[in-house]
Amino acid sequence: MQHAFVYDEVAILVRHWFEIDLNDSHLEHGARLELRRLVPQERRGTESAAQKVLVDQPLWRADLFDRLDGPPGNFAAAHFHPYFTGPEPSERHYLQEAPWEWLPKKLADPSSLTDLQLTPWDVEDISRDAAEIVEAARRRAATECTSAEQCFAWTRDARQTVHVMLDRLERPDLLDRDHVLPWSRPS
Repeated sequence: MQHAFVYDEVAILVRHWFEIDLNDSHLEHGARLELRRLVPQERRGTESAAQKVLVDQPLWRADLFDRLDGPPGNFAAAHFHPYFTGPEPSERHYLQEAPWEWLPKKLADPSSLTDLQLTPWDVEDISRDAAEIVEAARRRAATECTSAEQCFAWTRDARQTVHVMLDRLERPDLLDRDHVLPWSRPS
């Protein structure tokens, strides 16, 4: 499940995410927030017709992740990606402060999230909605996901991505196969 905060030219997507570190097979999960650009769509139908909304080009991402080999709420893998090249994120920038203090400050000044220009009205609207966006992220934090089955229920749409990760592991011998089992089952 994803929450979408859709503005005039951008949207913020909030969800729970699960991933496997490709180097040492440790497991990470928690809240993911992405700032994405909306792709303009041709108007269709009458004045009452529903219009397409295409949320596509990623601009910025925050991953407020715990490592599963640590205590809940450890945020040992909390990081952000300040830009994207096409769909690919930049390198991780690990957080230097507590995520629930860092995120409201970032959203209060959304123009600081990306070098790409945001419209004044999108900046104003995101800033106004910052508390609601943070609350949505808190509801998808690692501490709110207490089992592999629950984590899978929140991320089952990412099954193919987990399979890509499983195929690319450098140390599959270190993988907690029991925890990954829900994503490993055939569709």
